[in-house]
Amino acid sequence: MATLESSKKLGGMARMLVQSSLMGEDDAAALQEKCHAQKISFLAATLAQKKISAKDIAQTASQAFGFPFFDLNALDQDSLPDKTIDIKLMQSHRVLLLQQKSNVAYIAISDPTNLHALDTIQFQMGATLFPVVVEDDKLGKWIDKIVESKDTSMSNLNAGGDEFDLGLEDAGEEQEAEILQEVDDAPVVKFLQKILLDAINMGASDLHFEPYEKFYRIRFRVDGVLRDMSQPPLAIKEKLASRIKVISNLDISEKRIPQDGRMKLIISKTRAIDFRVSTLPLIHGEKIVMRILDPTSATLGIEALGYEPEQQASLLKAIHRPYGLVLVTGPTGSGKTVSLYTCLNLLNDPGVNISTAEDPAEIPLPGINQVNVNDKQGLTFAAALKSFLRQDPDIIMIGEIRDLETADMAIKAASTGHMVLSTLHTNDAPTTLSRLLNMGVAPFNIASAVTLITAQRLARRLCKHCKVPLTIPQEALLKVGFTHAMLEGEWQLYGPKEGGCEHCNNGYKGRVGIYQVMPITEAIAQIIMQNGNALDIAAQAKKEGVKDLRESGLLKVKQGLTSIEEVEAVTNE
Repeated sequence: MATLESSKKLGGMARMLVQSSLMGEDDAAALQEKCHAQKISFLAATLAQKKISAKDIAQTASQAFGFPFFDLNALDQDSLPDKTIDIKLMQSHRVLLLQQKSNVAYIAISDPTNLHALDTIQFQMGATLFPVVVEDDKLGKWIDKIVESKDTSMSNLNAGGDEFDLGLEDAGEEQEAEILQEVDDAPVVKFLQKILLDAINMGASDLHFEPYEKFYRIRFRVDGVLRDMSQPPLAIKEKLASRIKVISNLDISEKRIPQDGRMKLIISKTRAIDFRVSTLPLIHGEKIVMRILDPTSATLGIEALGYEPEQQASLLKAIHRPYGLVLVTGPTGSGKTVSLYTCLNLLNDPGVNISTAEDPAEIPLPGINQVNVNDKQGLTFAAALKSFLRQDPDIIMIGEIRDLETADMAIKAASTGHMVLSTLHTNDAPTTLSRLLNMGVAPFNIASAVTLITAQRLARRLCKHCKVPLTIPQEALLKVGFTHAMLEGEWQLYGPKEGGCEHCNNGYKGRVGIYQVMPITEAIAQIIMQNGNALDIAAQAKKEGVKDLRESGLLKVKQGLTSIEEVEAVTNE
């Protein structure tokens, strides 16, 4: 056996094999010199000689370096995480992501002395690595299998075989050429591109890039819940913020005030994903939030939104009237824009003139005249609405009623033969009428113009693969808000599986809408005219069979679509 002193001249894998008596020192030194000259790995050269098996090397490395040994024959491909290491890094460094829990990634590697590979993977994933030693030949087969499956999925996603690229909107040729040159050279841009693709593949709605004093983190909002996805090095924050701002056509030198912009991820010649970008100066840098604008969400159809049959019938009746004001209410992120766009798609016809004023227009709708409001330039919602009325509109959509001027213009338009759709930030349908009164709109105008109000929330949908049946006492269900009538009949209550499964996120996958749809009847109009409050309006609506948000949510529970905990969380009653 070679002495420890003599083997110090050898590299990590060569020294280990010599110290373990699997290879002579002279043979190891000669092979190492050959590997340096030919720029190949020592492990690959050793296995090519077929004197030592891959299993012997892996088990020896496991004992020598204190990492666990794992037989890849026991690995099931379905158990591998959807998120994976970059294909090129996987092939060049011969590593495989086995599992990721929280901020720890379990990595299969055949050469644990390859510290450069581990450092590179750690930077790319932004997670703490836990190496697991495996046999090199089996690792190679698994990498080939993963690459083949990824190539298939990517070709389906591309639908044209084009490479992904960060596109520029309204950029000049010189600026675009300059940026594309930097894309080729900057690892930061490739990191950003991977983050964006991961977000799209996971079905995220928002990405949050957040700088703090001692760390930098990236979070995705998936099914309405923020999740930690990566913690890249703190030094990357300025470069990453600059890259996002450049591609979003924002002022890269301005870091003292918030900015808003858009960027585009070009996936193929026929497909591109838009992002709405917002920057906010914090004490330790700029926080950036990117909203993924999915054009397919506006074309799903009203049946996919989750309205109960009677609610859907009331909404369709209201929007197909020749005039009136239909209001969609709810907090930010409750799906109001998707509901409005769905209604506009139903109304979009060659014989109809539709105009919208939005801040900003999130999804392009062919056949609809969309205007981005710009308060700084004087193009407010009210100003846009005035212009619309001079252009012979049939249907008008206002992104949000924020002030009395906009409210008065919307009421005027709805009272003079136009169908007007808009949103308000209120908790439920009855309080929307009180909000209009508080703005200063006359009760008579509200009663005569408003035809229907819908309030909505988004609740996480139970995973259909792993939801578990529950048994809860009737008294507890009544306390939550179930009525005796709702408890009648045979039905099963479900809840999320703890930890979830490979198809979901902690027992939930996707979201379902919960709605309160309140038509303005003659009785409700009378209450408005008599300056009644929201409680009076809510009581009358209940008499007329209007379900409040809690009752609508519990119907979704009864249908097995969501859980009681989720309904309680989003209805706040």
